[in-house]
Parts: sequence; structure tokens; C-alpha cells
Amino acid sequence: MHSPRKQARQARSRATQEAIVEAAARILETAGREGLTTNAIAERAGVSIGSLYQYFPNKEAVLAAVLRSKRAELLGWMQDAAARCREAPPEAALQELLTAGMRHQFERPRLAMEAEYAEQHLQLAPETAALAQEMAQIVLDTIRRFSPAAGPQEARDVVAIAKGMINSAAFAGEAGGAALVQRVECAIRGYLRETASNSAEIRAASSAAP
Repeated sequence: MHSPRKQARQARSRATQEAIVEAAARILETAGREGLTTNAIAERAGVSIGSLYQYFPNKEAVLAAVLRSKRAELLGWMQDAAARCREAPPEAALQELLTAGMRHQFERPRLAMEAEYAEQHLQLAPETAALAQEMAQIVLDTIRRFSPAAGPQEARDVVAIAKGMINSAAFAGEAGGAALVQRVECAIRGYLRETASNSAEIRAASSAAP
């Protein structure tokens, strides 16, 4: 759904396609969804409207490409953070992952908000589910350092907690920073403690059952 007409393979074609996607991102930042038209995108990218249509069938496909680019960027930052912090204390590793998520939201805040809208209104549900799964897999090793019994469900919950709190702070006009990371960290560690305690109680009840 909302796929490009073709995938650019040559360097020049890739540069054109990337210029179109970045032009759309900049229009979203300055003029919002209302200013996003194929003519405006082509003009901002410095290409003809015909060139744009060689790659994208409509503006929704360009918007989807912007969203996919933002998602790939976030995953890359999270993967880098996880790799950097494998030997770090678990608190530092969690903070690095949260900082990556916060950077995604606050580095280009207007674009991030427009991407959130696109996520809700474009038919990208399978991709959204796949993204959540990839993010959960990245954080799983880190949260198991707090709660060894944590599994994929807990990892998905941690991703949802972080996303919800970071997005809520951004929409409320808060500045991202260490204080926000600390709040999200406290919420996640509290959740992990609670789930670990509940799991222990269930195991104890099961072992005591006749």
C-alpha cells in the first residue's frame, strides 16, 4: 500500500527519489499536511512533476515514504544504542535507548507530529506492527537485565510506554531532555518490577497448589 512506482537503483535516480522525500518532509515541517501537494513537492525538490510521478503515484505514496524513512532512522538509532551499551550498566543501556526514541521525536518535532498523523491515516497497519516487533526485539535484552523473566510481551509494553510518554510530552510542548528520559525510565522500571512480582506470585501459587 502506498508504495513507490519503482525503486531507484542508479545513484542519480536514488538521489532524485531521496530529494523528493526530503522535500516532502520539509514541506510538512513548514506548511503541514495542508501544504503538501505533488506540485509543491516537485518544486521544493527541484524536479519536474513528471519526474516525481516516475517514482510516486500520488502524494500519499510520498508521505508514506517520509514515514518509512523516519522509522528506518529510529530503528538505526536504537540498534546503535543497543550495540554501544551491551557492556554498560543496565540503567545506562535503558537511558541510551530512551534517548534514541526521544531524539526521533524532538530532533524534527513538527515532522514527527505529521508522521504520527500519517501513521494513523495511511493504511500501513502491517508495517506499523512489524516496526513495533522490531523495536521490542531491540529492547528485549536490555529489559531482561532488570527482569530476567521478561519476554516479548513485556518488551512490546515497554516500547508502548516509552512511545506514549515521549509523544505525549512532545504534543504538550515540553522540551525533550534528561528529565523526560528519567520519567520514562522510572515508569518502565516500575512496570518491570510489577510484572516480575506478579510472575513470582503466580509461580508460588502454582507450586503450592495440590
